[in-house]
Amino acid sequence: MKRLMASLLLIAWWQAAAAQEPAPVAPGTLEPPGMVTAVDAPNDEGQAVNVSWERSPQDAGDATAFKGYRIDRAPDRAGPWTEAGFVIGGKTQFQDTGVRAGQTYFYRVAAVAPDDRAAEAGPVGPAVPRAQWFNTSRVNVLVFTGLLSFLIIWYIERAKRGEPLYIRKIQGLDAIDDAVGRATEMGKPILYSFGLGEIRDIVTVASLAILRQVAVRCAEHGTELLVPNWDPIVMAAAQETVQQAYAEPGRPDLYKEGNISFLTTDQFGYAAGVDGMIVRQKPGAIFFLGYFYAEALIMSETGHSVGAIQIAGTTAITQLPFFIASCDYTLIGEEMLAASCYIKRDPQLLGSLKGEDLFKAALILGFAAMAVMGTASVILDNGGSPGLLRVFRAIGEWFATV
Repeated sequence: MKRLMASLLLIAWWQAAAAQEPAPVAPGTLEPPGMVTAVDAPNDEGQAVNVSWERSPQDAGDATAFKGYRIDRAPDRAGPWTEAGFVIGGKTQFQDTGVRAGQTYFYRVAAVAPDDRAAEAGPVGPAVPRAQWFNTSRVNVLVFTGLLSFLIIWYIERAKRGEPLYIRKIQGLDAIDDAVGRATEMGKPILYSFGLGEIRDIVTVASLAILRQVAVRCAEHGTELLVPNWDPIVMAAAQETVQQAYAEPGRPDLYKEGNISFLTTDQFGYAAGVDGMIVRQKPGAIFFLGYFYAEALIMSETGHSVGAIQIAGTTAITQLPFFIASCDYTLIGEEMLAASCYIKRDPQLLGSLKGEDLFKAALILGFAAMAVMGTASVILDNGGSPGLLRVFRAIGEWFATV
């Protein structure tokens, strides 16, 4: 009897434990994404295809219930298929950049569950990536380039016809003749420095044009010209410039190649060398025109100590205060770049300068108008009139360059 009761209790306990175990659940249905499309990516070099689709019903934002989408690519509708990429759930677009221009591709998109089950949609195609002749997102660049080109050509033609084009006075360039004349009267040489600029720097190229004007005046007055250089390539360009300038007034015999010398490529070694020349030679006029760093104040203060008239110019805004404090004249920023135009008065240079100035003035006025328009649009939008704000945003999007 006891054995029977024990057996019945054991059977009852086993049935209760079995009832508590969860029954195996069949995996849920996984549906594929809908409306799969594959088209050539616009405004590119034919190196991408844009694939888009509608989200699968199981893609509800739960990463534990839905893994993502696998994008497959094949050269033919029948395959072979290779995986082009994978995106997480919630995404509906993919750009395939592993393609070649002019070739045909087919695509299919598979919804993937966490257990790697997949439900495929497609294939779709063919999609053929092709290069576009023009990037339509850069129409604004085309418009501004065309406007700038028109203004420059218009002013060049006006200058060629002999029309007077006004350029404001640049005192530093007007003082070149006075500086050379003063050094000549004192019987002292003239020192010219490019600073630490290289020949590829536009400010160095502009400085070469000023050096030519200084060298012509030195040749006319028979004044010695010293040009210590930090860069050997700039030295070669300076030698050629000065030699041609001395030949222009018919005084090539006064040209001394050794006066256009190379010192060192060390920053403060160059500054020490220039300071030594200033102290020994005591030039009557000094030109610091180029790109300068911390050596600017050292050299200009040394020049000031010997009583030389100093004309400086640079596009390095951090050094401008030192030149302004220690030199008689200072060319600020774009005044250096306009020097060749100011000195030569060539029609092409004049037209370029005037066209660029007018274009920049138009841009400044445009920015000011947009600032006023943006402020007014926000005020009106808060008052319940969003029309101007929509116009402002549309203009801003057009200005944005992709």
